Amino acid sequence: MRISQNSMAYNPRSLVMYVDMNSFFASCEQQENEALRGKPIGVITHPSEYACVIAPSVEAKVYKVKTGMRLPDCRVLCPQMIPVLARPYIYRQYHMKIMEVLNRYCNDVIARSIDEAVMNLTSYQMVYPDPMELARSIKADLALTCGQFVKCSIGIAPNAFLAKLATEIQKPDGLVRITPENIDSYLEKMQLTDLPGIARANEKRLKMIGIHTPLQMRHSSEALLRRAFGGVVGNYWHRRLHFMETDIYQNDYRGMSATRTVSRQQRQNPQALESLFISLCTRLEQRMVKQKAFCKEINFYVRYHDMPAWDVKIHLNQPTQDALEMRRYIEQRIEVFEKERKYKLFNTSVSGIGVSISNFVKGERVQYGLFDNKINQDKARAVLYEIKDMYNKNIVRKASETVQPHEMRDAIGFGSVKDLYIADGVTDRSTNQYLLQDDSPEGDKNKLTPKQAKELARQNNKQPAKPKQNTLVWANEDDKYYYPPNDDKWEGVDIMGDAQTDFAA
Repeated sequence: MRISQNSMAYNPRSLVMYVDMNSFFASCEQQENEALRGKPIGVITHPSEYACVIAPSVEAKVYKVKTGMRLPDCRVLCPQMIPVLARPYIYRQYHMKIMEVLNRYCNDVIARSIDEAVMNLTSYQMVYPDPMELARSIKADLALTCGQFVKCSIGIAPNAFLAKLATEIQKPDGLVRITPENIDSYLEKMQLTDLPGIARANEKRLKMIGIHTPLQMRHSSEALLRRAFGGVVGNYWHRRLHFMETDIYQNDYRGMSATRTVSRQQRQNPQALESLFISLCTRLEQRMVKQKAFCKEINFYVRYHDMPAWDVKIHLNQPTQDALEMRRYIEQRIEVFEKERKYKLFNTSVSGIGVSISNFVKGERVQYGLFDNKINQDKARAVLYEIKDMYNKNIVRKASETVQPHEMRDAIGFGSVKDLYIADGVTDRSTNQYLLQDDSPEGDKNKLTPKQAKELARQNNKQPAKPKQNTLVWANEDDKYYYPPNDDKWEGVDIMGDAQTDFAA
């Protein structure tokens, strides 16, 4: 059975291994910077006093710090937590190392997210008769390749869902195997919301028909679960809990989106908002080129902190892949909006901007007009991104990429990593190389040399000067500690010298 296929029948020989990295972003930062090791840290997307933590370290989780909490709330639980600015390209590089290790053991591997992968070992059981020993070998290989601070939990089961569930049972650095013989003993200790995919709404549905535990759910009839979930989803849950495969297969993109929260400084500058809008369109163009796809529907929205959001849906007669063309369509709607409302769409109340695209057409199915020059433009665009992949993302740049380059930082999520892998035929390489490069033109400023890391550790042991009341101490940005003296500026003190630096919050 290939990993791209789901089997609705139970195969008693089926064997799936799920690899889930522990506190992945934070662990990568600790591996890169020895001064952060063993300390509670929280990875954040931007330097702000109210930023959200997207990845707390194992040490921070001991204090009940959770993903999505804002820094002030984290500080209440863990006053000594160190905020660390996210470096997405570093995490992608570690992801590629992890996938390289897993592919040494099995050709049937798929990345489920930036920090998770699933291996179909059904056809490898003669090669690996003891899956637990195989898992221990993989853990040792990952430690050797990625470093001892990048740990994982591994789950083994007859299907991908139960293997994923097994990784949740023992963290961090866990290893659990679920079999038909022991599944009930694990499920009887769990709550419904411990099952991946069961949140409060689904929990309420199940309890309304008398199902209060995962064990009861497993031993309920398929018809009852279908009634609880209102359709075929109930069938899928019954099959998951009875070892049938429903989750390995992944569909192609149904939609792509690029969104950003607007900082206080950005919303004061209309040009910065325009530049952010341009960056979002350019990001979507790059993703479509990599997937050899064109879109026929564009959605655009602007959120405000003191008035209702505005959004528009645009249907296209001719599919497009071009960022400039997407911008023109959206700007036409913005012009109509501003004439009707008598005020600017991009103003000082903006809190977020987003562009999404859908209704995709494969490149080979796009119909061009007889005298249409777009075919040459589309070919040139593909060559542009191929050059970026082969050499460097800054080796050649579109004019729109040179406008306000710092308005949009690289961002990363825990979802699909399809954009990291190039569609067949784009280039000889299998990965999107410039997603593995530093987003800033200055290069990797966060990465410390051994000498700098040693000095930072020495400074940490000495305890730096106490910051002003109600301020935060930052690490891992230009090798400095940062003390925010007010809401708009962050003053940086270089720990390697006396240089002073300012940058916007």
